Amino acid sequence: MRVFTFLCVLLVILTFLSLSNGAVSISIVDCVYTILTAVGFDISHPINKIHQGVLLEIRIPRTILAIMVGAGLSSSGALMQGLFRNPLADPGLVGISSGAALGAALVIVLGWSIPMLEYWTLPIAAFIGSVISTVCVMRLSVMGGKTIVTNMLLAGIAINAIAGAGTGLMVYLAEEDQLRDLTFWTLGSFGGAKWIEVQLALFTIVLPSCIGLSLSRSLNIMLLGEAQAHMLGVSLERIKKTIVVLVCIIVGSSVSMTGMIGFVGLVVPHLCRMLVGADNRKVLPASIILGGSLLLASDLLSRTLIMPAEFPIGIVTSIIGGPFFLMLLSMNQKKQVW
Repeated sequence: MRVFTFLCVLLVILTFLSLSNGAVSISIVDCVYTILTAVGFDISHPINKIHQGVLLEIRIPRTILAIMVGAGLSSSGALMQGLFRNPLADPGLVGISSGAALGAALVIVLGWSIPMLEYWTLPIAAFIGSVISTVCVMRLSVMGGKTIVTNMLLAGIAINAIAGAGTGLMVYLAEEDQLRDLTFWTLGSFGGAKWIEVQLALFTIVLPSCIGLSLSRSLNIMLLGEAQAHMLGVSLERIKKTIVVLVCIIVGSSVSMTGMIGFVGLVVPHLCRMLVGADNRKVLPASIILGGSLLLASDLLSRTLIMPAEFPIGIVTSIIGGPFFLMLLSMNQKKQVW
């Protein structure tokens, strides 16, 4: 209980830091008064219109989206690690991220556009790419009417290679401006986050993550092995397909909105197992809270390190996640958490 209290307090602190810091500095008190005024409270405190515009149109949607994406990526990582029964599992294993990258690369380099949906063309293409990759992996992993986890892993490796080759071809064919756009997209960013994206994320990230929480008991039983789980009444096929579909929706939506963001789905669940143990009933909610905090902190660093310019958040998460994960591995040699 203390761990969850600490994680919630950390998330609240980071939220206010994210709202108050940036190219335009806003005090936490002004942030609170501005938010209260926006939701309908009659506050006598004077409201700075510039600060109000920055908060309501830029920082609040960006902060909320960062929390949602971080929570979604972390819960996806926890679900995949529970499915594969391996702490090194990651949503990228089944080709979701690479498929999304290929979809985005095709739109950027070939100049595809959906009539009347020009702004959403790239996110839609990235999401479709992730879905196609996931469907291919699921089809290739079925043997004798059963989904074989080992085959899923091998199919994911193959799909990752194929999608990576396609993306590499687009990079080779891209012109200078297109190559720059593609590079920045693959590095990830929350710049330009809008309220419409926050609303979409409620259904494509938050809702699937909440559904994933209901699978924690089944994941605990699957730790005993598939044969034992089947004897205890767990519908393995339903659980496997549900997890893959949920992860596809969450990661595909996250990548389509923000670009490629690495290490969150790998590091956060691993850290949570060290904090709360291997019980997925605790790991999944802890991953959601800590994942939102980690990505929010990374986004805060990305836009304050070199103000007024912005550092790609994918670089920040990799710089933080890489050494941190090595530290976790060294600590795990002394304490087994699976």
